[in-house]
Amino acid sequence: MAESDRQPAAPFAAAQAPFDAVGLAKDLLRSTRSGALATLDRGDGSPFASLVTVATDLDGAPLMLLSRLSAHTLNLEAEPRCSLLLSPGGKGDPLAHPRLAVAGRAARSDDPRVRARFLARHPKAKLYADFPDFAFFRLEPAAGHLNGGFAKAATLSAAELLTDLAGMEGLAASEAGAAAHMNDDHADALALYATHFAGAEPGPWRLTGLDPEGLDLLAADRTARVTFPRRLRDPGTLRQVLVEMAAEARRERPAVPGGE
Repeated sequence: MAESDRQPAAPFAAAQAPFDAVGLAKDLLRSTRSGALATLDRGDGSPFASLVTVATDLDGAPLMLLSRLSAHTLNLEAEPRCSLLLSPGGKGDPLAHPRLAVAGRAARSDDPRVRARFLARHPKAKLYADFPDFAFFRLEPAAGHLNGGFAKAATLSAAELLTDLAGMEGLAASEAGAAAHMNDDHADALALYATHFAGAEPGPWRLTGLDPEGLDLLAADRTARVTFPRRLRDPGTLRQVLVEMAAEARRERPAVPGGE
């Protein structure tokens, strides 16, 4: 075969998964707040990895707030191809825990939604987000490679990683209001969602983002991803699903000894 006839190599080789690879990958995307960003050095093209904080856009695409004083930002401006390793870790052997590598291209974004979602996930970043050297970036995934632990691996397409927003165009406009309402008036329900559906420990849980497939919660530095029992059909079904989930969590909550 002539060199010119060869197809560009895919970011990751194909792999089959005998487990819910898509569900696990999306959970890692939505719940991990930092990752290793690998860029190509603008001078000689060699790999360069650095630690960055991460949030997600409405469709699940990774979002970052980067400074031009950092080498990785200058690298991305010269060559947007990159990969992001999300590895929340845990106790024991670090290789026994799930991790996700996302390959794609990162570009600067001035979309107000990108800013709002990132700062909701990283409130302390408000202190420096408006410094002139900082800018928000969105990583457009091309593919992902999931290692779910021992003998669990899968290659995922961009369509499998991202959340389909068809029919949910109005959700972006209503997200901020819905989050404020839940945080101000229904903190008890958010705590139930975190503990009952995500198996999280109790805490001052707050809603930082929502999408057609679930809720992103934050308590100090802890995160919880709560997946809806069914995908939202349209923005108007959000309240109904949240009410049903709260009722289920209260109904199945263990009785308190000595309580009523």
